[in-house]
Amino acid sequence: MAMVNYTTVSEFLLLGLTDQPELQIPLFVIFLGIYAVGLVGNLGMIVLIVIDSQLHTPMYFFLCHLAFADFCYSTVITPKMLVNFLADVNIISFQGCAVQFYFFGSFAGIEGFLLAVMAYDRYNAICNPLLYKAIMSWKVCTSLVIASFLAGFMNAAIHTYFTFQLQFCDSNRINHFFCDTPPLLALSCSDIHINLIIIFIFASFNELSCLFVILISYIYILSAILRITSSEGRRKAFSTCASHLLAVTIFFGTILFMYLRPSSSHSMEQDKIVSVFYTVVIPMLNPLIYSLRNREVKDALRKAVSRKTFF
Repeated sequence: MAMVNYTTVSEFLLLGLTDQPELQIPLFVIFLGIYAVGLVGNLGMIVLIVIDSQLHTPMYFFLCHLAFADFCYSTVITPKMLVNFLADVNIISFQGCAVQFYFFGSFAGIEGFLLAVMAYDRYNAICNPLLYKAIMSWKVCTSLVIASFLAGFMNAAIHTYFTFQLQFCDSNRINHFFCDTPPLLALSCSDIHINLIIIFIFASFNELSCLFVILISYIYILSAILRITSSEGRRKAFSTCASHLLAVTIFFGTILFMYLRPSSSHSMEQDKIVSVFYTVVIPMLNPLIYSLRNREVKDALRKAVSRKTFF
């Protein structure tokens, strides 16, 4: 049997979002602005929820952790992306790639689980208002958040282990702006069938379980809203979950478009554009959605600004 001489890859070359030099600076400015808005929005949302006692409710408790997850998974990707726009050679070490891969997978998964938890919270608030405080006690809320984080970290650990056990021997050029699963599997010269099976099993279970919880919750929510006799009552009931429903639609719509398309319709350039949306744009949009569409958040922000102005 012929012996194959594998060369161990110690670093990867990220090809980035585009190979056109004249676009590097404009893209750097655009994504720096998007990242800054997301950073201020998510950290501001966390601070606002912490300091305003009227926002110390289960819904805002979950929203606070959602903002933290948004901040973390955009920070895992965007700073390196910004540096690469200005660098001549976009190198990332093997260990750095694994760390980026793990934490992005962790916080993206945590976001999906938290959105499902928030749907369950809205279901109890609208369909079981008299028992809401008993059902969504602080012990239950804390347990749900801890479970979401543990599930996200464990899921990412499994994917990271099996991905970085592969041999990378033909090339170290990742046709992407961060270490993502498809371009890494495309580089490997090992048998990736086990990886594909693991991705299918875990991704299907995680996405479908979250979507199932969200779908069932909103079926009951919609049924309860339609039973409300007054139009004002229906409007108020729907407004309590409109922001969450919009965030769910944007996040899961993008993920499903990215990973459930037929393989024949995939192109790496298109995948990179879609990846920009859910890695950079969505973490910026979420705090805007929850602040602009939520009267309680706007009132809390006005009070915080007035208090600062007074002092």
